[in-house]
Amino acid sequence: MANFAKPENALKRAEELINVGQKQDALQALHNLITSKRYRAWQKPLERIMFKYVELCVDMRKGRFAKDGLIQYRIVCQQVNVSSLEEVIKHFMHLSTEKAEKARSEAQALEEALDVDDLEADKRPEDLMLSYVSGEKGKDRSDRELVTPWFKFLWETYRTVLEILRNNSKLEALYAMTAHRAFQFCKQYKRTTEFRRLCEIIRNHLANLNKYKDQRDRPDLSAPESLQLYLDTRFEQLKIATELGLWQEAFRSVEDIYGLMSIVKKTPKASLMVVYYAKLTEIFWISGSHLYNAYAWLKLFTLQKSFNKNLSQKDLQLIASSVILAALSVLPYDQTHGASHLELENEKERNIRMANLIGFNLETKLENREVFSRSSLLTELVSKGVLSCATQEVKDLYHLLEHDFLPLDAASKIQLLFLKISKLGGKLGSASSVPEVQLSKYVPALEKLSTLRLLKQVSHVYQSMKIESMSQIIPFFDFSMVEKISVDAVKHKFIVMKVDHMKGVVVFGDMGLESDKLRDHLTLLAESLNKARAMIYPSTDKASKLSEVLPGLGEIVDKEHKRLLARKSIIEKRKEEQERQLLEMEREEESKRLMLQKKTEEAEKKRLVAVFEHQRAERIRKEIEERELEEAQALLQETEKHLKKGKKKPILDGEKLTKQTLLERAMNEQLKERQEQEKRLQKVAKTMDHLERAKREEATPLIEAAFQRRLVEEKVLHEREQQLEVELSRQRHDGDLREKNRLIRMLENKMIFQERVISRRQAEFDQRKVEREERIKQIIQAQKQERDLKRKKIFYVRSEEERIRKQLEEEETRKHEEAERRRKEEAEYKAKMDEIAEKQRQRERELEEKEKQRREALLGRPTEGVARPSELLSGSRITVPGNTVPAAAAAPASGKYVPRFRRERPDSSGPPPPSEPDRWAAGSRLPPPQSDRWTSGGRAPLQDPDRLGGGGSRAPPPSSDRPGVAGGSNKPEPWRPSRARNA
Repeated sequence: MANFAKPENALKRAEELINVGQKQDALQALHNLITSKRYRAWQKPLERIMFKYVELCVDMRKGRFAKDGLIQYRIVCQQVNVSSLEEVIKHFMHLSTEKAEKARSEAQALEEALDVDDLEADKRPEDLMLSYVSGEKGKDRSDRELVTPWFKFLWETYRTVLEILRNNSKLEALYAMTAHRAFQFCKQYKRTTEFRRLCEIIRNHLANLNKYKDQRDRPDLSAPESLQLYLDTRFEQLKIATELGLWQEAFRSVEDIYGLMSIVKKTPKASLMVVYYAKLTEIFWISGSHLYNAYAWLKLFTLQKSFNKNLSQKDLQLIASSVILAALSVLPYDQTHGASHLELENEKERNIRMANLIGFNLETKLENREVFSRSSLLTELVSKGVLSCATQEVKDLYHLLEHDFLPLDAASKIQLLFLKISKLGGKLGSASSVPEVQLSKYVPALEKLSTLRLLKQVSHVYQSMKIESMSQIIPFFDFSMVEKISVDAVKHKFIVMKVDHMKGVVVFGDMGLESDKLRDHLTLLAESLNKARAMIYPSTDKASKLSEVLPGLGEIVDKEHKRLLARKSIIEKRKEEQERQLLEMEREEESKRLMLQKKTEEAEKKRLVAVFEHQRAERIRKEIEERELEEAQALLQETEKHLKKGKKKPILDGEKLTKQTLLERAMNEQLKERQEQEKRLQKVAKTMDHLERAKREEATPLIEAAFQRRLVEEKVLHEREQQLEVELSRQRHDGDLREKNRLIRMLENKMIFQERVISRRQAEFDQRKVEREERIKQIIQAQKQERDLKRKKIFYVRSEEERIRKQLEEEETRKHEEAERRRKEEAEYKAKMDEIAEKQRQRERELEEKEKQRREALLGRPTEGVARPSELLSGSRITVPGNTVPAAAAAPASGKYVPRFRRERPDSSGPPPPSEPDRWAAGSRLPPPQSDRWTSGGRAPLQDPDRLGGGGSRAPPPSSDRPGVAGGSNKPEPWRPSRARNA
């Protein structure tokens, strides 16, 4: 990147590179200069550099470079010289447009040129092969190679300029001009896609303008000039959209205009509003919204009649006829009948949007849609006198379709009127804002309306009619089309009819009556069959006797009495409800009457105010005219005084004198006088010119001689002044020497005084230096003491924190060791308990073995001499080797096991067995248990076989599901330090 001392050097360097064919390097050099932060102050050479820069960008089709350069240049000259930016942008667009037009003309010339030598020769093989391979014609190829790149660049130019100028309040006119040129570009070359994008770009610019309201150079939409520019842009957009046939984009443009008017809350000029409503009529007619089309025509007619005083009566009559025919073209039934809730909501929202666009305010309630309907529109047209302004044919058609009842003769009259109406219309005068009105476009919709009216009238007269007669009555369409129209009308409950093609008739009437009659017939048939069945098979139940009825008669009477009382109260409530409803209706009627009266009074007040304003305006206008007439008379008298007698023009008595005519006449007279005076001045100037030339020719030799004399005199004067200056210089030098000799005797005193002052100041300096050093030492000492004290405090705080930390760590260590010691003691206690339990289980197993051996020894003896286990538990004892048993157990036994409940029966012989407490000896190692459970100490009870009577049952072995057994559960007992230490 080259750095230039001056911007002119960069421009020279770029021209040198262009001359040698290096345009890209020249463009890059200028781009670096423009984007450099060194040249942010605006200078006149920067404008020339920008001109050269945009020329290079256009020549090389570098749109990105052009955008960057223009943005940087806007930053440079926004606050200093914004007109320079405007000139550069205009030059940029002019070059782009010129290049595009040149490319288009070259393509046309290339297409029209004859490239063959022999006109009768066939095409060359190369041309045929190229045409078959490429699949495009020569014009398409030339457009793609020559025209399309430049059109793309031109479109990019418009987008770049709009993006740069979108938030610039000082260049609003240039922004509007660029938008208009872009619209014309889209219109001229039928660029519909680019037109949609352009509309979206402008729409986004306005949205961002309203969103970010705190920008510095933001345009003020409340200013009349800015608002007018933005509205002109939107109206131009609307015109181009309708000319290109982009009706959806035209509708969005209308919404843009309405949104702009809503933002600034100001109605544009009447001339613009006329164009607005004229385009709305086209949009609504194309979209099939005939009701909104009629309302738009009504608004257009009102504006033209109120503000366009130059409109001829014929043009006004055509516009009024269009309003009436547009209103008649609306279908006489509601097409949203029977629609779903979602469709009704969408229709309600659409009605509100459309009503806002044409200047009506509707409430959001669904019932208010009746305010915006065909009937209300026709009533308004009659009340406002629009019907009286229409042509006679339109009036007759209105009466035939809306008021007359001629089901058989109306078709012929309507056809004649249609023929006359089709011939009406054409281009309007230059005073009208609507260029053309054609009434023939309403004929198809009016034919459909006439068909519906005739079907409605015929249905009131006839119950059925042949299809041939129906076709004769309705000559506008064939019967298939009439059938389609009637189907739609029946669907929306406008008429009730059906077509019987087998009989060839059309039947009118309510179709629901047949279903009601059929239902009644079935009811009568069912009742008759029930009566017949009752007669054939009578009921077997006889009437109950009086004795059977009397017991329940009182209850029946009470029920009936209560029912009558309830019915009476219900009737009273109904009467009260009816009276309340009547009162509410009367109150509503009264409120409606008062509201209507209030509206009437307000309307009367408004009318009186309007009349008063009109009279005041008329009075002011007359006063202004009288004042202007007086001023004109005074001006006329003054003009007659100033004019010469020979040139005074006679004033006609019949001519109407106004201030404007007198001013024009005075201006013309002044202009003539000025022209004559200029001619005289030119003649005098010519004479004086010749005279001056003659004088100069005569004075030339005299001037030359005087000049030579003057040279001699000036030379003598110069020598005399030079000699005088030398004498004066010598005298000044001598005076200076005498002054020096006079002052040299004071030199010694001066030196003494100087040394005295220097010594005094040196002593003062040394004293202050010593004081300063002493003060610095004291400050350093104080700071040192302060630092020592601070270090001691920090050391003490850190020592205390360290001591507290160590104390906490020791406490944590002690707690950890204590917990560890407790865990070890619990583990040792658990191990000791497990060892005792294991010894107890070992001892139990040994006892079981011994018991088993003893049983086997007992069972191995003869049956007579062996006591069974059941007998061992009895009260008597028998003698066995080494043991004594009760005597009752010595009875012969069968050798079978006897259950305990049989052994303990009260009728058994022998004494009862000893009680449970007696089974435990007093000298037992453990206290007598309350149940068969083991103790929690982990030691099992010891049993002596001799004390149990030899064959007594032993204690059950320890089980794991019994709580409290040392060997049956792994849960340790709560820790008891005293017992652990004793153990």
